[in-house]
Amino acid sequence: MKEKLTIVKVGGAVVEDEAQLAQLLKDFSAIKGRKVLVHGGGRRATKVAATLGIETKMVDGRRITDADMLEVVTMVYGGLVNKRVVALLQAEGVNAVGLTGADGDIIRSAKRPLKNGIDYGFVGDVKAVDGEKIAHFIEEGLVPVIAPLTHDGQGNMLNTNADTMASETAKALSGLYDVTLIFSFEKKGVLSNPDDDESVIPVITRSDFERYRQDGTISGGMLPKIENALGAVEAGVKQVIITLATAIDGQQGTVIK
Repeated sequence: MKEKLTIVKVGGAVVEDEAQLAQLLKDFSAIKGRKVLVHGGGRRATKVAATLGIETKMVDGRRITDADMLEVVTMVYGGLVNKRVVALLQAEGVNAVGLTGADGDIIRSAKRPLKNGIDYGFVGDVKAVDGEKIAHFIEEGLVPVIAPLTHDGQGNMLNTNADTMASETAKALSGLYDVTLIFSFEKKGVLSNPDDDESVIPVITRSDFERYRQDGTISGGMLPKIENALGAVEAGVKQVIITLATAIDGQQGTVIK
């Protein structure tokens, strides 16, 4: 029987709020057994870029990562945010280790090609995750804290979507563990009405998703999040939940099936 593994992805809005982050890490530390944390940090990157006079350019919610912005996200995601989260987890008694995809060659990507004529710059699409290597850290009693940065094997760091990082990591580890993947953010789950925080859709299947996408119930940044969640389920991840950052015990939110 496989050991249970919980992977929690926390978004940039929660990372940016000290009180929310502190509570999330306290709750994360209370999760029993093996676990992994994947974090974002886009809001902090935008703030740091502004102080350096670097303009943030976004297309459909995706950050255009030119050479200057790559330096910013590498500093912020791999340094400022990642090491702060690691230090806070150590204070909670969790022996965390901060990683990017380049560390131990755990996650390798390819630079995204032009898409609809848009050059996203140094943005990586995940090609390979070394689940055995990540499992080695876990079995040594460490808790990986993974920043949304990968590499291409040619010496280049690449900015990579954190939801995708969490989903691909969960897929790679699903052959080794009984994986539960939790996407945590500032809402109680996937909402049928974005203006009503109580309108949580309890369960979404692939067919539900296609229907909600067509009728506009689900749109914007939630679309790729659910795509990642469905991809994880279809690849063998036992359970995927989208929920509030204060509900990472898996008892609330939207279950993806």
